[in-house]
Amino acid sequence: FCTESQVMEHHTQIQTVVERLSEGDLSAREQLISASWERLLRMTRHISRDFAGVRRWEQTEDVWQNASLRIWKALEKVQIQDARHFLRLAAEKIRFELIDLARHHQGPRGHGRHHQTATSSAGFSEEVFHKGMEDHPQASLSPSQQAEGQDLHQLIEQLPDALKEVFDLHYYHDLPQAEIAQLLGVDVRTVKRKWRAARLALQSKWQLWQAENQESFK
Repeated sequence: FCTESQVMEHHTQIQTVVERLSEGDLSAREQLISASWERLLRMTRHISRDFAGVRRWEQTEDVWQNASLRIWKALEKVQIQDARHFLRLAAEKIRFELIDLARHHQGPRGHGRHHQTATSSAGFSEEVFHKGMEDHPQASLSPSQQAEGQDLHQLIEQLPDALKEVFDLHYYHDLPQAEIAQLLGVDVRTVKRKWRAARLALQSKWQLWQAENQESFK
């Protein structure tokens, strides 16, 4: 894990490259990905924990290589505003790559359907729904442990933008709440409130998804 000073130094480095990119320096696009390579590889490894059906068939480095191509293509079309915008874009593209791989391996013609693989959605849902939520009355609601982890990650895309940003930075980029507050220019209490709201909103969506797909759990 990086220290707070290293994290902020990296953000400053990203911001500098983003500014060059916005000024029309196309070489900054490659430098933006290169400067974030190790960090985003770690994030890919972190997110991959929840995709057991992908980890069985894909190496983390290969997943990240494909995700980096998604980021590269997105940078050709999206005007990156600042460092936090780039970090969110990276988290989104890594998430999309893993979801697509999960569909590929576990789909009707996927070879993963013919092999039994332990899923890790229980670990993901436990961390997201229950950690630090003991004081909330909905904390006792337990998500199904039978669904694939990618189902939860797809629901994250439905979160309100302001909540999804905090979720991305805290869960995917593994940034402490104090550093998120500094990055977003708000106080820590605001970050804590948005993190809690994001988890409750995700839990609500997860329960609705379960109800709509309960036949698949039988």
